[in-house]
Amino acid sequence: MADLHELTVVDAARRIRAGETRPSDLLAACLKRIEASEPTVAAWVELDADGARQVAAQRDREAAAGRFLGPLHGIPVAIKDIFDVAGLPTRCGAAAFAHRRPTTDATSVARLRAAGAVILGKVVTTTFAYRDPGPTRNPWNPAHTPGGSSSGSAAAVAARMAPLALGTQTVGSVLRPAAYCGVVGFKPTHGRISTAGVAPLCWSTDHVGIFARQVEDVALTLGLLAGPDRADALSAAVPVDDYVAGLAGAAPPRLAVPRALLARATPEVAGHLDAVAQALAKAGAHVVDVTLPASFDGLHAAGDTLVQAEASAYHREMFARHAADYHPGLRELVETGARVAAVDYVAAQAARRRAREDLGALLTGCDALLYPVAPATAPEGLAWTGDAWYCAPASFAGLPSIALPSGVGAGRLPLAVQLVGGPFAEARLFATAAWCERVIGFRDAPGA
Repeated sequence: MADLHELTVVDAARRIRAGETRPSDLLAACLKRIEASEPTVAAWVELDADGARQVAAQRDREAAAGRFLGPLHGIPVAIKDIFDVAGLPTRCGAAAFAHRRPTTDATSVARLRAAGAVILGKVVTTTFAYRDPGPTRNPWNPAHTPGGSSSGSAAAVAARMAPLALGTQTVGSVLRPAAYCGVVGFKPTHGRISTAGVAPLCWSTDHVGIFARQVEDVALTLGLLAGPDRADALSAAVPVDDYVAGLAGAAPPRLAVPRALLARATPEVAGHLDAVAQALAKAGAHVVDVTLPASFDGLHAAGDTLVQAEASAYHREMFARHAADYHPGLRELVETGARVAAVDYVAAQAARRRAREDLGALLTGCDALLYPVAPATAPEGLAWTGDAWYCAPASFAGLPSIALPSGVGAGRLPLAVQLVGGPFAEARLFATAAWCERVIGFRDAPGA
């Protein structure tokens, strides 16, 4: 049992189905790991150990009888604390005025349970998934940020506390912490996964995302979470592919590097991106430089306007009653958003749609864009969660994107690359990412 916490989702699921591992033993290994690592990492806000043990024992009995609820039977999962989990408090990283105890699961949590997952509890989020950081530290170096807003999700997976976690990304809150913590982070096309039961930041750009330690784990999980939901008017009625099926035989991909973007990165990150691109090309990938469409230039400003306006709309009533309890970053966002004119909001939506169409057209000629996740490795200190500039375009355009750990830089902090695919082309993106993952061969872990 000593090494069970090191298992990936797919490997653990295979062992459970083969009768080689009991769900309760896998959970016990994760809980032991949490006991050892949590004092340093501080990823958890509500660890439901007793509830998880009860569910794992039930999964033991089902497995012994040859009954498996689904592909995640017995797999422990950590949930970002803006998702509703029935019976557990939702705190949103905020003061007591925002706390509530839901009686039903968020749609994504319910779908995990239906697939046999064991919900371990809630992990730290920044306040209402914005910039004000929580207490979580980077497992690679606790003096550095794990990123945000899905801080606890990324740190828990990186520290081997859980093999799988859910988070959200509105700007850069899945890919950036995944990159800083050396794990795989993925967000799908906007609307691919229901956000029902998840506290919103900006409806137009909120995405449910997935953290794991390999691409296959993320592909498997998306297949369980994707699909329309009557409880979410923005969820898309687009067919769900078998995302795992195309991974093994993936051909060398066509990758496009928007080289002008590298000027924003540190020499370490820009040089690493070039080295990864060269290694992929040497292995057979077709790597070319591309120029991004003119509409890309206005995408950041348009997205910022949407986040400001929609966050202010959501928080309007709570803020009127509890402004003094709001953290500085969120307070500034709400106040700024209240001044956004309707004509500017409409113009921002139009600019976002135009950029999405133009980027989608560009991506018809390649399998993915390849560029950095963040301009540098995880910043030192816990007062800032890092720069989300490189993550924002895929979020604001609603395109699927994935962060792949790809090396270790100065100070033994992880490096990563980002792949961005076309709208609802997750199957193609996963095949590309899995091929790149095999070539890159990242195997490092915190403390290794």
